[in-house]
Amino acid sequence: MLFWAGALGAVAFRHVFHRLSSFLILILVALFIALAMEPGVNKLELRGWKRGRATLVILLAVIVVTLSFFGVVGTLVGQQVADLLKNSSTYVNDTVQFINDTFNANIDAAEVNARIADPNGPVQEFIRSQQSQVFNLSVQALNVLFQSFTVLLFAFYLVADAPRLRRSICARLRPEQQDRLLSTWDLAIKATAGYLDSRLLLAALSAFFHWIALQAIGTPAPIAMALWVGLVSQFLPVIGTYLAGVLPLLLTFLESPGRALAVVVFILVYQQVENYFFAPRITARTMELHAALAFGSALVGGAVLGPVGAILGLPFAAMVQGVLASTGQKHDVVDQPLVQVREKKKPPVPKKRRGRDGAA
Repeated sequence: MLFWAGALGAVAFRHVFHRLSSFLILILVALFIALAMEPGVNKLELRGWKRGRATLVILLAVIVVTLSFFGVVGTLVGQQVADLLKNSSTYVNDTVQFINDTFNANIDAAEVNARIADPNGPVQEFIRSQQSQVFNLSVQALNVLFQSFTVLLFAFYLVADAPRLRRSICARLRPEQQDRLLSTWDLAIKATAGYLDSRLLLAALSAFFHWIALQAIGTPAPIAMALWVGLVSQFLPVIGTYLAGVLPLLLTFLESPGRALAVVVFILVYQQVENYFFAPRITARTMELHAALAFGSALVGGAVLGPVGAILGLPFAAMVQGVLASTGQKHDVVDQPLVQVREKKKPPVPKKRRGRDGAA
């Protein structure tokens, strides 16, 4: 009886977890947003703001900035797509000429344009097949809006009622358990804040260097494209840089296929520079997290929960590391060469020379 009860319980738990998996992911995202917002809400509350109003103001500011950013990028993409459809033959001619000149090919641009315009050709058939996906895309967009509203609503209540929530949980625990819970909660807030600081700093560096490169290459709207690459590449770890680089690559390719190759080269080179020089140092300083652990947590989180897991993996790993570091007994480390950490010596400050009269 115990065996069959356990088996049925496991099946029931699996079924319920499968049904609620998407909801649990939304809760995790809402919790992450709540932990990121709480330091700002606490500061406004100390200045005399009501907690609910402070939470609402910060949440609305995040929504406005996010919608404005995607609105600008979406408008730019829409204009480029409309221009591509209007002047498709010109772009085809330029592309064919670039391929013929670069690779010594002999492609007829008029024949390519004729195949594209052929109503029974593969290009027009693909366009007609994609027209039926408009309704599905609209439904998916509404679903994303509903999920975003759900996440923001949960985040608002988690932040606005955070002291009362923590108080109700602590009322069920012993004093030593309350201290452990509150210290863990504080670690989670600090880990999330450190994650955001590191991501925003890396995004600023990425946007700055990409702006210089895209401006020099001649990509349309270099500032908007640099901000797009900087933000998307940092908040979608591992593959974010390559996904974000597709948009400036396409826009540059429409202007000049040769310049598009320069965009690809710069994105690949900067990704390596960021991985080996910028990211390890910034992540270690802002999150107190080892670079290898940070990279591995992003990979594991992405494998378990997809893009959401890749984003939440870093603050979760920092929180676990903080909890483990604050618990257990510590001992003195033996003096062996394998555990010696050699710190860089600071160069001596040069002394100012004094003249004969004693003045510097």
